[in-house]
Amino acid sequence: MISIRIVKILFALVSLTWVYPLGTLEAQYNSFNQRDDKYRLLGLKRAKEYFELTRKELDRQGDMFNKGLISQTELDRSKNSFADAEVNYQQSLLAVLFEQQYVTVDRAVKYQSGDGNKRVKLTVANASGGGEEFQKLLGIEDKLFRSLQPDLIQNVYVSLYNNEGAIISQPYERKIESLKSGEPRVIEFGLLQDLDALTVNIIYGNGSSRTLKILLQKDNTANRVLVQSQQFSQEAELGKSATFDLTLELFSGVNNTFSFEVVNLPQQINRFFKDEGTSARLSQIKFTESVNTRKAGLEVSLPDRPTEQVTMDKAIPFYVLVVPTDRMDEIRKLEPKIWTEKEITALNVGFVRLELIPRGKGQLQVRAPQLYFGIKPDEVVDMTVDIRNEGTRRLDNIRIDLDIPLNWTKTVEPQVIPKLEINEEQRVSLKITPPADVSVGRYEVRLRTTGLSDNQPVNAEDKTAIMEIQAETSVIGTILLVLLILGLVSGMVIFGIRLSKK
Repeated sequence: MISIRIVKILFALVSLTWVYPLGTLEAQYNSFNQRDDKYRLLGLKRAKEYFELTRKELDRQGDMFNKGLISQTELDRSKNSFADAEVNYQQSLLAVLFEQQYVTVDRAVKYQSGDGNKRVKLTVANASGGGEEFQKLLGIEDKLFRSLQPDLIQNVYVSLYNNEGAIISQPYERKIESLKSGEPRVIEFGLLQDLDALTVNIIYGNGSSRTLKILLQKDNTANRVLVQSQQFSQEAELGKSATFDLTLELFSGVNNTFSFEVVNLPQQINRFFKDEGTSARLSQIKFTESVNTRKAGLEVSLPDRPTEQVTMDKAIPFYVLVVPTDRMDEIRKLEPKIWTEKEITALNVGFVRLELIPRGKGQLQVRAPQLYFGIKPDEVVDMTVDIRNEGTRRLDNIRIDLDIPLNWTKTVEPQVIPKLEINEEQRVSLKITPPADVSVGRYEVRLRTTGLSDNQPVNAEDKTAIMEIQAETSVIGTILLVLLILGLVSGMVIFGIRLSKK
């Protein structure tokens, strides 16, 4: 028995020497090459071959151990070599798979939600090359290959940026747990900033990232123009104009020419549309393939005076409609009326709600029949002025202040006019008295008129009255001077008559 066992051991040693004449398996095969990190596919092939060799060697060593030809230590050494080769093979396979991972954006569609907010619908796809073709190319066993899930990309993070690098998406970032090849995922964002072009930032897998600058598509299924106005509510004085800015964004693949219409605005208010750049009047607007956003303006002019439909300080809500040109006859055939927002929504056209608040402002006009007065030192100046409201709003608390010379006195009646309606007029009496010792000369008195219109101060143009103090004259002296003049004239006449007789 002993001799037979010795023969088996010798036979095994001879077999090992014949199979591996140059030493151990590690000496025969170098599983690592310094270029494997650069050429990962070749490194994967090398690791796969080494993994298969160590697996076969482990199987053979296991048979020999079962026959008692090698020790437990030698078997453990073979197991360790196999484990190292397996880990190296899996790492190389993962490196290739992660290198092949690729996330792309198939579509990015911008639309407006029911609450009026802008949103983006993003379609993200797994475009990696780690599928069945890759498996067949390398001849990788299905069990190990599938355990690594090469057709899945885990932990995909997506966010949207503007040109300054600020996140403009709501939520700021979305996470896709896993993205399978051939199964795109649709995710939605709200836009915190309304843009037509933005940057999509994608982080996935083991930290790979992509940054894509994309032009957003418009939701053509809406077949309408989105209308917005930043200055949707404005105040305007009677007799003046206000301009509403309009931003028009096309969401249609059918029509590209649209007409304007205004509803619920009183006929007493004139209106017209104009181009933002040239101020040319518009009735229609056309979009091109390269221009899906246009700007325009609506100018409205208020009447000079309030009317039954145009009431001071009462908001006038109205709507601007942007209708496909081929539907304008349909809209105009409808009976003129006050439209509700529900009825306008049912038309399925682009519209925006605007608001105009008529305001007015009182305007003081002071009329003085006379502004020059020649008086004696002991006389009093009595003058009148007429105060009229030429504005478009009631005036309150009107008063006239007089800037008089030193020691002069004044009387104003009435001192305050409580109110003046539009086009109303009231007379004010002024009495100006010089002091007893006033000197001869010219003096100026300035009239300043102030009031309130909607609690805002209103001033009239100042008026200046001239007071000329004239010197006292003697009656007797005047008579003597007249008699002297008459005597001289008479003497000259008599002298002329006598001279002519000679």
